[in-house]
Amino acid sequence: MMRTAFASIALTLLLTNAQAQVVVEPAALTMRLAKCEVTCLALAPKGDRILIGTDKGAELWDIQSAKKVQTFVYNEDGSSTVYHAAFNENGEYVVLIGHSGKRVVGDVKNGKMDRVLNTYTWLPDPRAVKAMGFDMKNSTFDRFYQQLQAKHGDITARSGAKGIVEFSDVTGQVVQTLTFPENKDQHHKAPCLFMDGQFVTGTDDGRVLFYTLK
Repeated sequence: MMRTAFASIALTLLLTNAQAQVVVEPAALTMRLAKCEVTCLALAPKGDRILIGTDKGAELWDIQSAKKVQTFVYNEDGSSTVYHAAFNENGEYVVLIGHSGKRVVGDVKNGKMDRVLNTYTWLPDPRAVKAMGFDMKNSTFDRFYQQLQAKHGDITARSGAKGIVEFSDVTGQVVQTLTFPENKDQHHKAPCLFMDGQFVTGTDDGRVLFYTLK
């Protein structure tokens, strides 16, 4: 009788935990870049490509084929780390921003980088860049992650220590945690991005993981 009761409780807890999960584990798709820290993510306007900011510039990958289609070199004010990456409205250009707020535009077709910005009216202006925390006074030793949390309905994803991601409900209760034992950098913060029925994040060893939402 007692054994049956315990079994019933265990089953109830198991089912409750399964229902509370936000994403299906393991990841449905993993993109593996060369060894680097993934710092930010941006989805192309058409939803077919993803721009991946790293500590070694940025890369553009096709989602369906999981293959790299372009590389963008970024090295400004002593750092190659990209903390903010975005597309223009039609996806033909990207902008990369690092710790100092220096903006550089990349051509998606050929990867050419442009530092003359007066013709790109879609870029965040200097005031908006400063509001993100970027400034010439910033040290290259500090981190300026921009995607520390993301919302999807009643669920909030937050990046934690050592690159973990916690999903919490409207009450603040953590309902699921993604851990990445491969992360070696205790200061790494995983970018959080919800898109088209998926949650996307990145690690400090160059992986971008796509999880299916439950």
